[in-house]
Amino acid sequence: MSKKQVVKKLELPLVDYLDEKLNGNIFNQSEPFITPQYIKDNLKHILRPYQEQALFNLDYTQKSNIANYQYNQLLFNMATGSGKTDVMAAIMLYMYAEYGYQDFLFVVNTNAVVTKTKDNLLNSVSSKYLFKDPININGEKIELKAVNSFPSYPEKGVIYLRLATIQAISTELNKPHENGLTYEELAKHKLIILADEAHHFSANTRNNKDKESISWENVLDRIRQSNRKNRQFEFTATLDLQNDSIYNKYKDRIVYRYALSRFIHEGYSKNVYKLQANNNDEEKMLSAALLSQYRKRIAKKYSIPNFKPIILFKSNKIAASKKASALFSDTINNLDVSNFMHFIQKNQKNNHGEALRMAYDYWIKQDPAESIIEIKNDFQPLNTINVNDSLKDGIISNSNNFHNLNSLENPENPFRVIFAVAKLSEGWDVLNLYDIVRIGEQSIGPKQTNSEAQLIGRGARYNPFIFNNKKSFTRRFDNSDKELQLLERLYYHTINDAKYLDNLKKSLDKIDLPVADDSDYDILETKVKPGFLQSKIYKYGHVYYNDVEDVPNSSYSSLEAYGVNTKKFAEVNMVNSTWETKYNSNEVNSEIYAESKYLFKLKDEPRLLKKAISKNKFFRFNSLKRYIPTINSLEEFMLSNNWLGNIRLNAKVNKSYNLDINDRLTALEKYLSFIQRQITMNYQKKRGNNKFISMPIKDIVHNYKKTVHKDINGKQINEWTRSFPMNDRSWYVFEDAIVDGLEKSAIDVIGSFVDGLKQRYKNVYLLRNDEKNSDLKLHQFSGIVKNYAGFMPDFILYLQNEDYVYQIYIEPKGQQLVTRDAWKQQLLMSINPENVEIIGNDKNVRLYGAKFFLKGDENNIQKELIEKNIL
Repeated sequence: MSKKQVVKKLELPLVDYLDEKLNGNIFNQSEPFITPQYIKDNLKHILRPYQEQALFNLDYTQKSNIANYQYNQLLFNMATGSGKTDVMAAIMLYMYAEYGYQDFLFVVNTNAVVTKTKDNLLNSVSSKYLFKDPININGEKIELKAVNSFPSYPEKGVIYLRLATIQAISTELNKPHENGLTYEELAKHKLIILADEAHHFSANTRNNKDKESISWENVLDRIRQSNRKNRQFEFTATLDLQNDSIYNKYKDRIVYRYALSRFIHEGYSKNVYKLQANNNDEEKMLSAALLSQYRKRIAKKYSIPNFKPIILFKSNKIAASKKASALFSDTINNLDVSNFMHFIQKNQKNNHGEALRMAYDYWIKQDPAESIIEIKNDFQPLNTINVNDSLKDGIISNSNNFHNLNSLENPENPFRVIFAVAKLSEGWDVLNLYDIVRIGEQSIGPKQTNSEAQLIGRGARYNPFIFNNKKSFTRRFDNSDKELQLLERLYYHTINDAKYLDNLKKSLDKIDLPVADDSDYDILETKVKPGFLQSKIYKYGHVYYNDVEDVPNSSYSSLEAYGVNTKKFAEVNMVNSTWETKYNSNEVNSEIYAESKYLFKLKDEPRLLKKAISKNKFFRFNSLKRYIPTINSLEEFMLSNNWLGNIRLNAKVNKSYNLDINDRLTALEKYLSFIQRQITMNYQKKRGNNKFISMPIKDIVHNYKKTVHKDINGKQINEWTRSFPMNDRSWYVFEDAIVDGLEKSAIDVIGSFVDGLKQRYKNVYLLRNDEKNSDLKLHQFSGIVKNYAGFMPDFILYLQNEDYVYQIYIEPKGQQLVTRDAWKQQLLMSINPENVEIIGNDKNVRLYGAKFFLKGDENNIQKELIEKNIL
């Protein structure tokens, strides 16, 4: 039985419940968490969707009435390289702004990570610093201050941060000294513990052998429990949930999970490939150098600035690594035209891998003398670094190594090659590592391959280089030229040994790291049909999308412009914790225990409204004016019917529960928080307009691949996402339809009346607008725009007769998403020739949007096309 067949499928009640709430859209309108503008304004990096979801989940738990005792220890299980420290930085801002926390204790088990995190969170002149300088929250300047102990009387506008190893904190607390931390002092503060690499802090849970680590776990527990308002937020990519004790400890504390396989699948990392070879070390090292230099030449060809690919030659033994370093230096130094050409010709014949074949084919055509000069210059000893120390904490524990290895992306850093022993190096954030080459006579046991798998995971981090004057933090070339794909791939050069490869496979599975030949994915590929490629429609045809424009300040004249419906009763969820704690039961229905009670019209309670507004710094006039340029006074915002004056507030409460004045104030504060999020989220956006511009069809129709993830039993997560042959349907432009079950139903229904379309139109084609293959987006433009992001319709039905070109946008939609995405259908229904203006000379174009295609064709698309006089 394979490893995958015996892996237990785990239920994680809290995170599963939160995923259900997010995907099922069952949050009340006053509850949704939108990443606050103060987080977006003060972080250097734009948070990715999964990072925002992590904050979304945290926000839900912290707003719960049981946060102090059920959600005071939470764990973020996020893939290596997914930006856990960015999430930490956002949490610091969030907990300060929302709950007034000023004291933060960052702990980890190695000095290397402490050093790295100081650069991330405190060193404003470092290229790794995560905040914008200065930090400003709602008009208040915030200072980050490093401390050894937390002040008894904190200054206003200061966030205090203590960074230390858990060893140092444990020693300090258990052997108190002057100006050091003590349990008694810590008990006086409400404190946030940020515990990084948290898998090191569960030894007591896992077993009773590691007495030192047991004390670490107990130390953190004691700190957290010293004050009921304390929070412990843990972060790790490595969590052994197959261990029953670990699972039982964390199953209700994992607030967010983001697997490495999903991280790679969604394009946030390099793709990972294995190169298996029987070559000796010298040949493997020279091949890696040629591949690396080929990448550098590709970058130069496409005018990509400062592209410097790094090679890591790794061994389990220091002696073997030092020997290899000397061998590499001699090999490069001894290159001449004769041995250089002989090496390429020999390996060109014997190689079966795509990447090295491309490299050999390239170099065989270049001037060998010129190539050798370049290779000798780039791989000279001055550009090689040896980090073969014996420190137990990894290769960046040494301060010199830390500086050199943590700045490898910088143009002034000269290093191209690293020689190191194969140790897991938590905290090493290299982005431009492209080749990891296994060298030396090494053991092949699981312990070694586990370490190697972790290192591969770290090397998979994406390198955000500039291409066509744009920097991207996700892969761009999965469906592009093979040369460009090499700039987004990490290659792991291994020995071709069956036992070793089997152990490595198990180690990669353990950390959920897919490689190119791994069975965790199906790579589905399709091509454009040759007949369509030869057609005039493909060569000269266009599809259309609407332009966007800045929303003028004058449009922000009411809460409606920010997506707030002031005509309906607003409702705040005030139900207590009785039913909320039962998130692991599918049978609990909160409606059984709750009822909605009318509270008041906001302008009828001016004293209560003033008090609630005074407690939120955002609603100070200077801050509010920044987001509502048309407002003239705070009184206008409070009393005008365009703003809060017309709001009627309801509260959902436990049946038979009567709200007192404090509850009414809490309900109002909750609602104002919702208003704040709506205002900050929707100000200064671009909205669609009715002017439609053209895009060549060839820009959205080209060969493409789609990666379909499988679960642990080898079954696809979405059982309907697969490839359907389409060669017998001339009107479908691809050889295969890579679609889910609902999308396939839409194709089949359209196919059922294609013959009728062909009687009226000379050309009939159905274009697939796949998100991995296209940039065509529609934006809301009719009525009051409340959604600014736009969306990509799944299909475009293209029809052409002698007089007109018709394009119909079609979007299949699962029933569970109809309510949430109603605005998309409204957008589609607003697209018709009377409402849109075609920019350019294409006056013979007619654009239409269709109603959602629902299961069973409930909206009857054929009838709709007949009503539009298209069919």
